[in-house]
Amino acid sequence: MKKQDSFFVPLIIALSIIIPIAVALLMLFPDVFHIESESIDFSSLPFFHAILNGSTAVLLFTGFILIKNKKTQSHKVAMLSAFVLSSVFLLSYVTSKLTNAPVPFGGEGMIRYVYFFILVSHIILSIPVLPLALFSIYRGMTGEIEKHKSLVKWTFPIWMYVAITGVMVYVLMSPYY
Repeated sequence: MKKQDSFFVPLIIALSIIIPIAVALLMLFPDVFHIESESIDFSSLPFFHAILNGSTAVLLFTGFILIKNKKTQSHKVAMLSAFVLSSVFLLSYVTSKLTNAPVPFGGEGMIRYVYFFILVSHIILSIPVLPLALFSIYRGMTGEIEKHKSLVKWTFPIWMYVAITGVMVYVLMSPYY
C-alpha cells in the first residue's frame, strides 16, 4: 500500500459511511432535524437539484466520450466537474432536507409504482456512488490506471443512473411541490 493510501483510503471509507448515515437521519427524522428560515426561501432547491443532476449526467457522458477519444486531460476536467456538481448537490440536498417540509408524492395508479421504483432504486444506488466516485477519482489522480479502469466499470453506470433518476424524481414530483 502506498503511503498516501494510509491517509486517503480511511478518509474515503469514513466519508462513505458518515455521509449516508447523516442523509438517512435527515430523511427519517425530518421533524427532529429541521431549521426554520424566515429570511431565505429554500423552496426552489428541488429544481436546482434537478439542474445539478442533469448537468452531472451530461458531464459524465462527456467524460466517457473524451476518454474513449483518449483526451485524458479533458476527461479529467469533465469528471472532476461532475464530482464538484454532485458535491454541490449533496450540500444543497442536506440544506433542502433541513429547511423544507417533506412533500408526499400525490400520483395514483401505475405512475405511483413507477415513481417509487425510480425513487427507491435512486436512493439505494446513491449510497455506493460516493465511495465508487471517490476511489475512482483517487486512483485516476494517483496514476493507478488499471485500478481506475476496474472501478469505473461500476462507477460510471451507477453514477449515471443516479444522476438521471435524480432528474426523473424531480419531474415526477414537480406537480406536488
